[in-house]
Amino acid sequence: MTARTPGAHAPVDDPRALVGLTAIRAAADTLRGVATRTPLVPFGRPGHGYFLKAESLQPTGAFKIRGAYVAVAGLSAAERRRGVITNSSGNHGQGVARAARLLGVPAVVVMPRDAPAIKAARVAADGAEIVWVEPGSAVRQAAAEAIADERGLAVIPPFDDDRIIAGQGTVGLEIAEDLSDLAAVLVPIGGGGLASGVAAAVRAVRSRARIIGVEPELAADARDSLAAGRIVAWPAEQVGRTIADGTRTAQLGRRTFAHLAALLDEIVTVSEDEIAAAVRLIAEESRLVAEPSGALAAAALRYRVAALGLTRSAGPVVAIVSGGNVDPDRYRALLGAPVPTPS
Repeated sequence: MTARTPGAHAPVDDPRALVGLTAIRAAADTLRGVATRTPLVPFGRPGHGYFLKAESLQPTGAFKIRGAYVAVAGLSAAERRRGVITNSSGNHGQGVARAARLLGVPAVVVMPRDAPAIKAARVAADGAEIVWVEPGSAVRQAAAEAIADERGLAVIPPFDDDRIIAGQGTVGLEIAEDLSDLAAVLVPIGGGGLASGVAAAVRAVRSRARIIGVEPELAADARDSLAAGRIVAWPAEQVGRTIADGTRTAQLGRRTFAHLAALLDEIVTVSEDEIAAAVRLIAEESRLVAEPSGALAAAALRYRVAALGLTRSAGPVVAIVSGGNVDPDRYRALLGAPVPTPS
């Protein structure tokens, strides 16, 4: 665990202002009738004040529809006619495919060959063209940029974009509006778009609440970046080891690093066994389906709560379940995972 003071690592490579509450509220207006205002579901023992923000209940099964729709909706008429492209291991691709279908825009999604089959099937079901590439976020990004140049498509980045950050920030806005005495929010970090938006919203509305990022131990590039005060990349083969496929991003973007460096209070990591156990615990205790990436924050809430000092008297604590798109066979295996006892 790395504890920090907000703003301890001021970003020096991107002087633009951070995404603010005005942009996040505008994104919420854009998303009305498209994204679900997801509930806060109790987690753990009654009376502890722990909740899960169930983004797994979104129409696409993950929070990504928020940022994707905001970005596609903000394109010009000419850009919409030409179409959009993105790169994704799954959930962002689903978000872009759904947004494009709803707005009548052609879409292309560049996906790694090892993407979960259920995610690829849902991208295709929304009418997007899939281009397959080898695993690795850098490989996906390069392919998407090349195709965008060739076909004249608008690029919808997975995370490093202010429109995406504002859309994902509506998750944090809802939490802050629902809990006036919010003590802390735990948010998973992959590329950092969700954590950036949530941090921006919560810091603006509930300034005293703690904002805690969560990463897998096997893909902790954000932890290393914040500790170093610069973006640190992990090799694709290293981040590819984690079962949390949605967090296999090799590094933060410039904009997400700027937001997290300025707004995040601290960051913790969780083990693969703890992630698997959290998938099971979320099902048993909250009756929700979570994919491994979606279970990161709940894993920290169960296994890092003492280290974080999140006592019952502190006030409500929310862990964001970012998605629930998991292949059935994989999910059955995760439901049988052993549940370690918190230390």
